[in-house]
Amino acid sequence: MGFPVYYSDAQSKALTDTHPHIISELVKRFDATIYEDGVINRNALASLIFDSEENRLFVNNLIHPIVRADFDAWCAKQNSPLVFNEAAIIFETGAYRQFHATVLVIAPIDTRLQRIIQRDRCTQEQAEARINSQWSDEQKIPLANAIVSNNGHEAVLIQVEHLTETLKLNNPN
Repeated sequence: MGFPVYYSDAQSKALTDTHPHIISELVKRFDATIYEDGVINRNALASLIFDSEENRLFVNNLIHPIVRADFDAWCAKQNSPLVFNEAAIIFETGAYRQFHATVLVIAPIDTRLQRIIQRDRCTQEQAEARINSQWSDEQKIPLANAIVSNNGHEAVLIQVEHLTETLKLNNPN
């Protein structure tokens, strides 16, 4: 729809491969084999964080503040009535508090599982671990300003068009 979107997951992956502080802390915690030819071994890291709450919290506490700072720098360069930040765990990290509005996209668990398996080429168990590491929709819904249903039956585009019009009308800038 022409609005700038910051994709937190993609930026997190890029920063994990390039940011000196992230690299040094991950190597310190997990040893140098976590990187192969200067690139994080994503499967190894996923296993480490989805199998251990302690590791997951360590990695989140390391990476998320850097991603937030990167978003702030990116946002300052934008010239648009609205900017969007797509992020899987925006509520869990508390980052939602910095935004004028939040939009939660929901879908049934079975649909989400199939999408994760297809996107990440992972097993059902790995997809379930990813979902279980996040808050439930029931926890997030009270914190969201708007909900978009992406269940495969409702027209997402119509919901998003209505939403962007409402957001533009309520934009404090």
